[in-house]
Amino acid sequence: MAFVELNHITAGYAPGKPVLRNFDLSVERGELLSLLGPSGCGKTTTLRTIAGFVLAQQGQVVVNGVNYTRLPPNKRNIGLVFQNYALFPHLSVFENVAYGLKRRRVARTDIGRRVTEALEMVSLTGYEDRLPAQLSGGQRQRVALARAVVIEPELLLLDEPLSNLDAKLRDEMRAELARLQNRLGITMIYVTHDQVEALSLSSRIVIMNQGMIEQSDPPDVVYEQPATAFVARFMGYDNALDGVVSTVEAQVVIVTVGARTFRCSLQASPTGKRRSVRPGDAVRLMFRPDDVSLVDEATVQRDATNTLPVRSDFCNYQGSSTLCAMTSGGFRLQVLLPGNVQASELPGWARVSPDAIVMEVVSAETVGT
Repeated sequence: MAFVELNHITAGYAPGKPVLRNFDLSVERGELLSLLGPSGCGKTTTLRTIAGFVLAQQGQVVVNGVNYTRLPPNKRNIGLVFQNYALFPHLSVFENVAYGLKRRRVARTDIGRRVTEALEMVSLTGYEDRLPAQLSGGQRQRVALARAVVIEPELLLLDEPLSNLDAKLRDEMRAELARLQNRLGITMIYVTHDQVEALSLSSRIVIMNQGMIEQSDPPDVVYEQPATAFVARFMGYDNALDGVVSTVEAQVVIVTVGARTFRCSLQASPTGKRRSVRPGDAVRLMFRPDDVSLVDEATVQRDATNTLPVRSDFCNYQGSSTLCAMTSGGFRLQVLLPGNVQASELPGWARVSPDAIVMEVVSAETVGT
């Protein structure tokens, strides 16, 4: 039995309009699992159902072998970290962290020791007497984290805890969370819509869409082998070309896109997990901006496979890289190039690696839309 199990959960906020329907999820002990997906996909509802803030209409929530389904939130041994910190503004850092221990009637001498240890873990020693208003955003989030772990929960739930921080603080807090999870070995479920957070923190990522799980795999598998077209689009496969399968050779598929020919690896395609690809199938080829290279006419003359003539519309300098918007016939492409480049200086051909393409079979009516 997994450490956390959601079995056939139906839950939501309005009668007859469930956000989760017959939903199943399992989390192993010590795992840091991220629920990743767009707004409204059901990830926060999943977290709130585990915490007891949303009662399941059907199904069971089981944590460490105990049925939590009808337990009130305060009876569940769960730590919570919210997006908005949820600190008491009139209480000091020490008092905020100690609050949960006092509610559990922990001995005063133990409260002092445990709060001190929790603040040390999040590098806030010396801040005990400060009020939340005297802290930076990152420091407030560390207080919220200390308050959650000081009660020694068997499960820690985090609901987009870094979304209110600036980029530098997010990087620092991601490192802090990873260090803390590694030190404590606590089971964590982390809700986010940020792919970088999920990829850098998680031992496993669950991609959600409309209350359902699209894929549940380690970060590298989700990133490199998306199980569905939805996962591919969500994980940054922003370029799409519509074509028709001309030949299938073992694990290589030849696709005609207009007058061009593309070789694609069927093994890396979400389509390959669902059905065989046949000649004549209308397909959509998807790939990331950083999987496109630009080549000159001489290179194309030697090998034109997986190439398209492109026109550079504009380039957006991003520091270590430049994102270029390009067009090729009726297709629009995004190309991410290293360094600072100018649109006028770029070659007129784009090439895509066969292993970088994932393929979705579409109906003939949708090709070209």
